[in-house]
Amino acid sequence: MVAIGLLSLIGYFVMIDVKPKGNRPVMDKAARGEIEALESRLVRHVSILANEIGERNLFRPRGLSDAARYIREVWTAQGFSVKEEAYELAGQRCVNLLVEQRGSSRPDETVVVGAHYDSLVGTAGANDNATGVALLLEMSESLKQAVPARTLRFVAFVNEEPPFFHGEQMGSRLHARNARRRGDNIVAMVSLETLGYYADTPGSQRYPFPFGAFYPDRANFLAVVGNLSSRPLVIEFLRHFSEATDFPVEGAATFSWVPGVDWSDHWSFWQEGYRAVMLTDTAPYRYPEYHTPQDLPDKINRPEFARAAHGIIGAVRLLAAGRD
Repeated sequence: MVAIGLLSLIGYFVMIDVKPKGNRPVMDKAARGEIEALESRLVRHVSILANEIGERNLFRPRGLSDAARYIREVWTAQGFSVKEEAYELAGQRCVNLLVEQRGSSRPDETVVVGAHYDSLVGTAGANDNATGVALLLEMSESLKQAVPARTLRFVAFVNEEPPFFHGEQMGSRLHARNARRRGDNIVAMVSLETLGYYADTPGSQRYPFPFGAFYPDRANFLAVVGNLSSRPLVIEFLRHFSEATDFPVEGAATFSWVPGVDWSDHWSFWQEGYRAVMLTDTAPYRYPEYHTPQDLPDKINRPEFARAAHGIIGAVRLLAAGRD
């Protein structure tokens, strides 16, 4: 009885079941066409980053600089003025890259959307995290003609992977510290992390104990993950995502010490007291090639990745509009 009560308590504090306002959208012919076109563009970004550029980190500095140059070129071609946030690490120059769309009616409220562009040593990082970067680049293109109430800031972060992970030398850590020092009113941070693998096979989804008791065992959903302080943002994002797409989604707001909950750049923003969430396919809890040399573009489930990406773009659009 004690064990059952404990599991019930954990479920109460962790699980988030959000119903959209009205019915979830049906993906009509026009929406399906948008998703197919988006899929082609996403796949091209992933292929360039993982196949043509390949491994990209401080131990492969040419790859890291080539990836930064590619991101800069894409944003410049989209019409943005690209800013750099530079620092030196191990005798090498490292840069975060960022672009902004200033908000119309609430410009002092900032929504940050970020993805790290480095890959783990020895990997091409197709899913981790070329998928996140690809979505970041397509989101900025899709939303550049929007007139958001809030300021939208898109950031490509450097040095998320080990040996810098969860350290002061992460690019996102630098950005979050600088934002706090400036007094930036970041009302939401969204980390795009490992987004390209989905499966309908029973048992394809795993969890740290005891979360398997509360969540589905099929790896066919997008996960929205936050800490306890970010629970309101998890709920808000889930609602917006459910209004934008019929793609399956699950949300959790739990203790940051649970394995996997803080495994991306959103952690840096938690350190500064900002609300932040990670959007992910849950990485090692479903993706067999996570952090291996086999993390290549052909392992990504392209149609599902595009469907999830389409919903994420729609959700960020609503988040930037400041809708309740």
